[in-house]
Amino acid sequence: MTDKQTNILLVEDHEFTRLGLAMKIENTPGYNLVAQATDGAQGVMMASQYNPDVILMDIGLPKMDGITATRKIKEELKLDCAVLMFTSRDSKDDIFAAFKAGADGYIMKGSSSENLTNAIDSVATRAAWIDSAIARVVLSSIQNENNISSNVKNQKEANKKYGLTKKELEVLSLIVDGLSNQEISEKLVVSISTTKAHVHNILQKLYLTDRTKAAIVALKEGLV
Repeated sequence: MTDKQTNILLVEDHEFTRLGLAMKIENTPGYNLVAQATDGAQGVMMASQYNPDVILMDIGLPKMDGITATRKIKEELKLDCAVLMFTSRDSKDDIFAAFKAGADGYIMKGSSSENLTNAIDSVATRAAWIDSAIARVVLSSIQNENNISSNVKNQKEANKKYGLTKKELEVLSLIVDGLSNQEISEKLVVSISTTKAHVHNILQKLYLTDRTKAAIVALKEGLV
């Protein structure tokens, strides 16, 4: 993290969970909890009022669910903030609906404190975050529905129209697992500039503008 504070809006209706998250945020250096909302409609209103860097958003909210709230924040208000879904829902429909609405990340309740911090830091810098458990749920669902085999032959077939290199496919797989550029660099033992170049090339070849959409396409197309 840099010296700049990350302003966070917390949208969670369960009081015990909300208070625990609020304490976590307030006790983390570099984080500033600007407000707490207890339903989706209030979350949209507070997002407009505070324009936070990151919104930590539950899905199962009263009055307005988190997916609808995210869509209003992104499409109607057009706020330049990152939305991190923090939920117990792991169905494929919820996951795809959240990303379609404009979510920048998706992490499960019950994740470690370190993972939550990593997720917040990643989406704050516009790097996608997908919980590895979520990525596997989506991939498994897609494979079951479309009978996509995970063998190398079918991966090559899926990659024909994109032309990703072996290294780019490796980087894409790590993006799906939710790793940041720095974490990818450390895992592959390459410079951060090399990793950024790979990510840039991946996005260009997939005709996309952000990492979250790249991860979803990778899962849908059987690239990883």
